[in-house]
Amino acid sequence: MPGVVQHSLDSFRAELQRAAEAGIGGVMLFGVPERKDAVGSGATERDGILNVATRVAAREVGDALVVQTDLCLDEFTDHGHCGVLDDAGRVDNDATLVRYREMAIAQAEAGSQLVGLSGMMDGQVAAVRAALDAAGAHGVPTLAYAAKYASAFYGPFREAVQSSLRGDRRTYQLDPANRREGAREVALDVAEGADIVMVKPAMSYLDVLADAAAASPVPVWAYQVSGEYAMIEAAAANGWIDRDRAVDESLTSIVRAGAEVVLSYFAIEAAKRWERA
Repeated sequence: MPGVVQHSLDSFRAELQRAAEAGIGGVMLFGVPERKDAVGSGATERDGILNVATRVAAREVGDALVVQTDLCLDEFTDHGHCGVLDDAGRVDNDATLVRYREMAIAQAEAGSQLVGLSGMMDGQVAAVRAALDAAGAHGVPTLAYAAKYASAFYGPFREAVQSSLRGDRRTYQLDPANRREGAREVALDVAEGADIVMVKPAMSYLDVLADAAAASPVPVWAYQVSGEYAMIEAAAANGWIDRDRAVDESLTSIVRAGAEVVLSYFAIEAAKRWERA
């Protein structure tokens, strides 16, 4: 992914300041731990890299940006799945919800101002909301990745975070052919108390995004994922497209379809360019 790097805590501070100066709305933090295990222990340890980075971000730019954290186990598990596995090697939904509750509390205590539930477990919104409320973190909202599809466009991100994934995630992410299921998942997460719902990926699912925007009583966001970013960069590098125009058009299409916020690797540069326009 050209222009996208893993950050040390030192370079992370500089990147946070760059984001704040650009005037974007917030940052979503992902952690790449040195060690992994079956239950993703590093996700809930106080000195785990994501929780450490969250404290840094909250301290450095918490008044200028919304500090958001990815609440999922995939980067922390040695098998690379978003949840805990049972003895047969299948994702155990209920056991995973226990870990998500623990993650939510750890992230809130670290200073997260919004938790991004990206694991696609059944009941995750209700479970996390209950855990946050019980811990007194009533003001930490939930961003539910409601319509998250089992997409081919996640590949560059998985390579960037050194994913340990064995197999695939089709048993808990949505079938790309199923538009109706995306709408149903959005409705279910809203019913469980989600403060925001997400459609992911964005550009290949603009119909799902438009459906969600038309029906959802809560804000709808969309995630322009790594594969979408990489395709634009690759085509521009080969001289096949005008890069800046393609970036702007891609973001415009997502907003036009109904997204109120777009998570994008282009966020800082687009904000700076649009400010000059």
